[in-house]
Amino acid sequence: MKIATTPKEKLFQTAARLFYQRGYRAIGVDTIAAESGIGKMTLYRHYPSKDELIVAFLRASNAEFWEYYGESTADAPNAREKLLAFFASLQAYVTSPACYGCPFINIASEYPEADHPGHQVALEHKQAVRAHFTQLAQEAGARQPEALANALSMLMDGAYIAARMFGASPDNPAVAVAESARQLIDAYCEGG
Repeated sequence: MKIATTPKEKLFQTAARLFYQRGYRAIGVDTIAAESGIGKMTLYRHYPSKDELIVAFLRASNAEFWEYYGESTADAPNAREKLLAFFASLQAYVTSPACYGCPFINIASEYPEADHPGHQVALEHKQAVRAHFTQLAQEAGARQPEALANALSMLMDGAYIAARMFGASPDNPAVAVAESARQLIDAYCEGG
């Protein structure tokens, strides 16, 4: 993340860190203002509501996810290898101290109401990831590409939840998520 040079950037970066590490409901605008060193009036000038700040964070998280995905799969020569490369990279991330789970799962668990703006952004993100997995599963020759995409989506989300629960502990069951993904892909793709 780049160094904040404006009050808006500083507010956003502070909120993003706090939301990701501590949760959305646990962090109020008073905490964001205090930790950023920027007054609430300025916060409300840039983000008229906490929900707008949450949505901004989730939209930025979506962009970061796709950038991360692109970087982790850039050298993969085909769809099957892209899936494997992504899950290998995911395994490294979800077993590191930097991972606090998935911001999209976290918002959906804290705001289960389907009409909450953050929940809607999270749903859009998860649908896009599943659609991308489906496309890759088709290209990889999966017999049931949607079923494989669903299984990989659940595996990914389970790894994120394990990261939130276990952290970087050796007991984190996500230490084998790449191998689990390989086995799923092989089961659905003949000649894998």
